[in-house]
Amino acid sequence: MKRLSLSEESIAQKYSGVLEDAFEGRFGKGKAAAKAEASKPRQLKPIQSSNYRDFKRENLPRHLSFYERLCNRAERVIKIRPGKKQAGELQQYITLCHLDSTPTGAMSLAVLIAAVVAIVGGLGAFAIADSLLMVLYAVGMALFFYAALVKAPEFLANNFRLAASNQMVQCIFYVATFMRHTSNLELAIRFSADRLTPPLALDLKKILWDVETERFGSIKESLDSYLESWRKWNLEFIEAFHLIEGSLYEPSEDRRLNMIDKSLDVMLQETYDKMLRYSHDLKSPVTMLYMLGIVLPVLGLVILPMAASFLTSDSSPMMVAFNIALLYNVILPLVLFYMSRMVLSKRPTGYGEQDISEVNAEVRQLRNFILCLPGKVVMINPLWLTIGVMSLMVFIGLIPIILGAIVPDEVLLQERTFDEALGFKLLDYRPFGSGLIGPYGLGATVLSFFIPMGIGIGLGLYFRIRSKNVLKLREDAKALEEEFSSALFQLGNRIGDGLPLELAIAKVSEMMPGTRSGEFFQLVSQKIVRQGMSVDRAIFDSRNGALLVFPSSLIESSMKVLVESARKGPKVASAAMINVSQYIKDIHRVDERLRDLMADIISDMKQQVGVLAPAIAGIVVGITSMIITIIGRLTEQLTAISEFSGSSGDVPVGLLNLFGQGIPTYFFQVIIALYIIEVTIILTILINGIENGSDKVAERYILGTNLIRGTIIYGVVAFTITMLFNIIAATIIGGITQPGV
Repeated sequence: MKRLSLSEESIAQKYSGVLEDAFEGRFGKGKAAAKAEASKPRQLKPIQSSNYRDFKRENLPRHLSFYERLCNRAERVIKIRPGKKQAGELQQYITLCHLDSTPTGAMSLAVLIAAVVAIVGGLGAFAIADSLLMVLYAVGMALFFYAALVKAPEFLANNFRLAASNQMVQCIFYVATFMRHTSNLELAIRFSADRLTPPLALDLKKILWDVETERFGSIKESLDSYLESWRKWNLEFIEAFHLIEGSLYEPSEDRRLNMIDKSLDVMLQETYDKMLRYSHDLKSPVTMLYMLGIVLPVLGLVILPMAASFLTSDSSPMMVAFNIALLYNVILPLVLFYMSRMVLSKRPTGYGEQDISEVNAEVRQLRNFILCLPGKVVMINPLWLTIGVMSLMVFIGLIPIILGAIVPDEVLLQERTFDEALGFKLLDYRPFGSGLIGPYGLGATVLSFFIPMGIGIGLGLYFRIRSKNVLKLREDAKALEEEFSSALFQLGNRIGDGLPLELAIAKVSEMMPGTRSGEFFQLVSQKIVRQGMSVDRAIFDSRNGALLVFPSSLIESSMKVLVESARKGPKVASAAMINVSQYIKDIHRVDERLRDLMADIISDMKQQVGVLAPAIAGIVVGITSMIITIIGRLTEQLTAISEFSGSSGDVPVGLLNLFGQGIPTYFFQVIIALYIIEVTIILTILINGIENGSDKVAERYILGTNLIRGTIIYGVVAFTITMLFNIIAATIIGGITQPGV
């Protein structure tokens, strides 16, 4: 054995003593006890991760967590196992959207809810209404709940898939960008996961989690296993990742970079080809949805008032109104919603926008209503504004119902007309059976417009306020992104000329005055010069970084690549910036082509939903009000003639019983207005999904715009037509029924 020198021996003794002291201090034991403790078999602790599980808990949507808990509780109450084939399909959907439940839990929940609705709803309907038709309605609703809950995992998985597929182009962009300068797949996936938002970021975190927990031995095995779950929907995503994996084994640097570039090209080209086929196949289902959701129901509204008047000759007008409400406010919207989700479930991968307010706390505050007062800024949650507007306007609309409930029947029957010449009343409750029915008055009809106006405008304000500021900020960032590729190209050239990174950034800001990109680089340069920050801090600092003013995942990732590649030399940084600029140009070119494809399909539907449908419905409500007024006046006149002659012999009995009281325009108007609001919401979500994919910010903004505009158009048209036609009808009937005419 080699003898240690004096200096080596002293060093060994010094650090061995330090180790012994640390060992004894940790365990509180002597050297022998510590050795004995160390000789015992170690107890392996379960692997804990602050990475995936915390991320899942914070980012998994609440409705998924709620459904997950319901399934688990239903499985503890009653266990209904699906068939083997169905169980496999359900498990695939459950795995796709990261639910901690089982196919048995999903089936048990469907059976349990359906049984409760059938039993409770059937018994309640029979006890209250004493009608077999109502019992059949309850059974039908139970069957609907069963079918919907059995399909719930597929529905949730399709929503998850649609949102994730919208981020796949960006995912490949981030991975390819990182792999160009650092050939490390695990770091590239982590880089992409940090810049994406859920749900695809959740999937990428799961890939890393499976490696950390040793479920898979390598990142490649974990990634390949995950990619198999997309084979049914997105083969281009799998092919792009396989090209990136293949670049790891290329000995030539040029071939490695070519494979990485090809991965993004494959993703973009296949995305365009699949969207082209989707747009061709979309014309028929979109036409069917338009006919089923707008044309046929509105045509039905034209003859519905007359049919309702015939129906109310033998049955209660309120029961007829309830059946119409069930058809227009429940059955048709549910069918329309289901068909629209089926159309969206077939949408292929696209290029979508992210909701930056979900990941940026500063931007999240912009979802509030901002009120600037002297000396301070007040932020109000738009939910409270919506509740206030809806409560006030709905209360005004309910005044005729409240008065009908608290005012005695004798007083209601003796109500005087507020227009003696035309015979208009405020409430106009009429005797029916042992009680009263109504209100039929023109005043009540006018007040009823406040109910849909409150609901539509209230919801519209909520969606619009919650998205307006965020969308404006994102549009500014998007404008920056559109010109950012040329800025990166110039930056890459300046670095390639041998300029230091700090000077290159200053040069680019001088060469692009008056542009958003120039402002960004100018801000970075000022922080470097005036505040003495490094390039890294000037861009990414959590308190003073330039990205706080220009929030964009694409810009953040580009600058991160710049900082990382600059450490490897100016040539690497120059090549990285030039290639990133080319990537961004390719992505935006394909994005514009996709928008052109979708615009041809949905341009007409946008006008129908936003303007024509509310206007047509308003006209129909006005005509309905006139028809009900005419029928009511004719019935009153026929009854008066019969009483004046002393018997009904002068008037045919069939003619007296031909018309009933008809549905009060008050309820008919509310039913139709609520249907228009529901159709506007469903078709707006469909239009946004077709055009933008799962873009929640744009969806909320378009919803707010369409609801406010459509509700106002409906209210103005319906009020104008109702007043005009009622005055005309009252004048004509008043002239016909004058004595001696």
